[in-house]
Amino acid sequence: MRDVRTVRAPSLLHLAAASLAGTAIEFYDFFVYGTAAALVLGPLFFPTFSPVAGTLAAFGTFGIGFLARPLGSVLFGHIGDRRGRRPVLVASLLLTGAATVAVGCLPTYGTIGTAAPALLLALRFLQGLGLGGEWGGAVLLVAEHAPARRRVLWSSFPQVGPSLGFVLANGVMLGLSATLSEAQFAAWGWRIPFWAAGVLAVAGLWLRGSLTESPLFLDLEDHARVPLVEVARRHWRLVLLTAGALAVGYAVFYAVTTWSLAYATQRLGVDRTVMLACVMGVVVVQGALTPLLALLGDRGGRRLLCLTGCGGAVLWMFPLVALLSTGKLLLMSLGFLEAMLAFITMFAVVAAYLPELYEPRVRCTGAAVGYNLGGVLGGALTPIVATALAEHGGRVPWGVGAYLTAVAVLSLGCFALLPETRPVPVAVREPAHG
Repeated sequence: MRDVRTVRAPSLLHLAAASLAGTAIEFYDFFVYGTAAALVLGPLFFPTFSPVAGTLAAFGTFGIGFLARPLGSVLFGHIGDRRGRRPVLVASLLLTGAATVAVGCLPTYGTIGTAAPALLLALRFLQGLGLGGEWGGAVLLVAEHAPARRRVLWSSFPQVGPSLGFVLANGVMLGLSATLSEAQFAAWGWRIPFWAAGVLAVAGLWLRGSLTESPLFLDLEDHARVPLVEVARRHWRLVLLTAGALAVGYAVFYAVTTWSLAYATQRLGVDRTVMLACVMGVVVVQGALTPLLALLGDRGGRRLLCLTGCGGAVLWMFPLVALLSTGKLLLMSLGFLEAMLAFITMFAVVAAYLPELYEPRVRCTGAAVGYNLGGVLGGALTPIVATALAEHGGRVPWGVGAYLTAVAVLSLGCFALLPETRPVPVAVREPAHG
């Protein structure tokens, strides 16, 4: 069998950079929708609802993207386990980019009535379908090329992509928010970030055109005939544990980056531009810390960092909502920063950790399904549940803190039941060399 450690550094760097760029572009598409849902989609597509009900409806369409992600991981995971990791990257990027551009061209409720939210829902579903395939293909291509002793570090490159995508999406929104009037932004300004996705998708396809296939996949002689069936029969417990473990990361991330935008601007009267800048700054710090924490994962183990980050989330969710409720920039930033530090302590290592838990023949399906089911549990529900709980709470939304803490406790229990995979993967051991 080919020794994967013979891959030259420049080739590995190119793979990591291309995977990072692709995940950044796809998550840009996904996040720009979340920001728009928090700021403008409610009045434009659900104008007959009250402000709170409109926001809930917009977050409902946001959640549909998460429901579609496990289906995308099944569809593209099948391709990745049967045909290779590389084709997944191209197909998923095309689908997500096209759906995002289409959202920017969509007429609003005032133009075509109830067809507008129906089409919005369908396009959001397609976005989620594409993103569900993206993560598995991107991280596996890097993780299966990387040397074992630095696998977490190299695999963390695609994990920086969501941070870059979020900063790019919110940077565009921030620039438009600062330069356009409320009327201009609502009339046409919100569409520009969606149209920009087309240019980014073309750039991503160009970057990924020269990628090489995973050497571990090429060396596999026995491919799973129906990967999902094999995962369901032999790895169902692992899928459920990984989904439950990752739920807190999604819950924390989207509580900070999506729900807090709507809550602070609508309930606390904080300026939209201030909130976008605040959240964006915190995510920049998160992205910068990702490779540093990945190094710790290579040295001290994946599971230990996951337990540490999850424990931090358990302790910090009540302080988070208390600091947010002040409406003061510095205090909100402190709350967000500590929460995102807990998040990235876990998610800096999962791009290596999850693939190592599954055997190569079903790895693309198993790891991606577990990862995206965690998104349903944590990401799809959090903005909706948090908005509903905050509406019936007082000045400080303690109910939101209780909900986030409960998710964190669930995830902590799941991480405790998962094995460590350092330094040699549990599912597959590399050949000895004399």
